[in-house]
Amino acid sequence: MQLTEKIQGILATLPTKPGCYIYRNAEGTIIYVGKAISLKNRVRSYFHADSSHDNKTRRLVRDITDIEWIVVGSELEALILEMNLIKKHRPKYNIRLKDDKKYPYIKIHWNEPFPKVTVTRNMIEDGSRYFGPYTSAWAVHQTLEVLRKIFPYLTCDREITGNDPRACLYYDIKLCTAPCIGAISQAGYRQMISDLMDFLSGHSEHIVIRLQNDMQKASEEMRFEKAAALRDQLKAIQSIIERQKIVFGSDYKDSDIIAMARADGEACVQIFFIRGGKLIGREYFILEGTEDTADNEVMSEFVKRFYTEAANIPEQVMLPQEIEERIIISQWLRSKRGGEKVELIVPNQGQPQELVKMAAENASETLQSLRAQWQADAHKQEQALSDLQTALKLSAPPNRIECYDVSHTQGVATVGAMIVFEQGVPAKRLYRKFNIESTSIGAPDDFASMEEMLTRRFRRWKGSQEKESDVGSKKDEAFSFLPDLIIIDGGKGQLSRVVKVMEEFNLMDKVPVVGLAKQEEEIFFPHNSQPLILPRHSQGLYLVQRIRDEAHRFGITAHRNKRSKLGLASQLDSIPEIGPTRRKALLKHFGSIDKIKEASIEELSAVKGMNETAAKNVKANLE
Repeated sequence: MQLTEKIQGILATLPTKPGCYIYRNAEGTIIYVGKAISLKNRVRSYFHADSSHDNKTRRLVRDITDIEWIVVGSELEALILEMNLIKKHRPKYNIRLKDDKKYPYIKIHWNEPFPKVTVTRNMIEDGSRYFGPYTSAWAVHQTLEVLRKIFPYLTCDREITGNDPRACLYYDIKLCTAPCIGAISQAGYRQMISDLMDFLSGHSEHIVIRLQNDMQKASEEMRFEKAAALRDQLKAIQSIIERQKIVFGSDYKDSDIIAMARADGEACVQIFFIRGGKLIGREYFILEGTEDTADNEVMSEFVKRFYTEAANIPEQVMLPQEIEERIIISQWLRSKRGGEKVELIVPNQGQPQELVKMAAENASETLQSLRAQWQADAHKQEQALSDLQTALKLSAPPNRIECYDVSHTQGVATVGAMIVFEQGVPAKRLYRKFNIESTSIGAPDDFASMEEMLTRRFRRWKGSQEKESDVGSKKDEAFSFLPDLIIIDGGKGQLSRVVKVMEEFNLMDKVPVVGLAKQEEEIFFPHNSQPLILPRHSQGLYLVQRIRDEAHRFGITAHRNKRSKLGLASQLDSIPEIGPTRRKALLKHFGSIDKIKEASIEELSAVKGMNETAAKNVKANLE
């Protein structure tokens, strides 16, 4: 391939030391992050005319316009830096955990005197203990619902003194131990939370033994209510333990068992969590960016991605095959585990090998199930588009649908919203908002606002067509294409204004447009007073409703943001001698209305463009 002068210059100056390399495309976006023992050898290998490069690597190389590198002291440091860079930038060509930013964790607030238990999506070093990540937030909440019945932890925001006159309802229904009234001591409460953490970690034997002893002691002391509560807690714990499959002896190492299934560019990894010899849980993860990549490389990348996010590292990780970076990954996992050894092994006989096979079978079944679900969802979308094509008498399914809505409060902060659905699903990258300028404050005019928004939208489209021949000119994908259908959130009045705009741009024969009235879900057509009502349970109606609701949500959010900003500025606008220039200067200098209020007359006068009179006016009006 023909290399640019810039790339040739970079390749000639690469160091032979270990480090990370970063590839960027023409827009300056990071598209790949890698690591190397020798940066020079590794990076240059991408640009050799090598027939062994797979299609994905060839596409990557074609997109590279700039290369950066960071030298580090060792291969382990390079691995850690690579993980952090990929987590931060999520480059297009790296293998990624799908939606890994959204995975939930169970968080135990161990740094607090009376720790609470919550669900979070971010791990921070604040003294708390974390468990996860989990792939399903619903499953996490279901787990906590069960655990709370066994370990009734706090959920309120009371300051716990032990001297409150009465507890809340949760104490009465046995979902809280009520440290607020002293029903349990701080030491007792923290022991309960410690038991909860051990239970989540799969180590419950000592909990059962201690609760049995406590129950026996309470019974001997004739504290029968306490003994009954401990008995119920024991029964709940044992019912869960009995459902956990025993796969090894209790003295066996805590292990994660990982296997993978692949089909048509998709990869699904299944993990079994073995703790205390028992299978205490399992999770599956879908990987993105795995096409054209060998199984052992995909597995290596998964191990790095997953344990970057994982809250706990076991003593042993069982894999279906050897991975290239086994030694360096083991060192990295050891550092994450506080210096304790972590083994990466490939079992080749006995029960460990059977468990790896079972994980692979589960991964295959999960992937098949997910693919069937994705196909069913795709079928629903196809059905919805087909329903709309038939009902609206369109020449083809409306693969690109645009919907428009107007939001304001009594004419203040009017915002127009444009949302786009492609193939029946939201295309959020194409959403746009319009700050409406044609209406005055206090005089709302939805018709005029809609007319302005559509005029600006089609003016942008027309401009993009005129620039079509400009070499290197960038187009806004949201405006440079016409939709297959336009939906207006409103009835006949709104629709008539939109028709007027479309006639001005000669688009009435090119783009179908309908209005959707809110109350009866009636669909109105141009120049036709008779509405269409779609069947109540049709996929077409469900799609139209989703689109309308999404436009309303997006518009309301944009309006609230604008109104909030106007609220800051309007307090200054009403002050004599404070116009837009001085208002802007004050906000830029102080950063907020509150800071402006706190400033002295001398500080206000010192701002560029201000004087003592204007400063006194500000002080007098913001007191």
